[in-house]
Amino acid sequence: MVSMTQKTSSNKTGLEWLRARMEKLGFNSLEEVAQEIQINRGNLYRYFSLETRPSVALLPDLCRVLKASPAEILKALEILGPNDRI
Repeated sequence: MVSMTQKTSSNKTGLEWLRARMEKLGFNSLEEVAQEIQINRGNLYRYFSLETRPSVALLPDLCRVLKASPAEILKALEILGPNDRI
């Protein structure tokens, strides 16, 4: 059975998901995450504020740095729905 806390956190998307992930991984700023991914901080912000979508080529780096599966990243970016699978 999934607790309410787990269910709520797994339903986060966009910047809310990213900030929770950053906190869990010990990142202090978007700049730190962007440097690890080797992208511009503004682009990272635009991806997770759902203004624009990243290139599929960026997915492996997002997964590596954010320690998340491709499905988790795509759900956080609202490219996949909460019940979709890849």
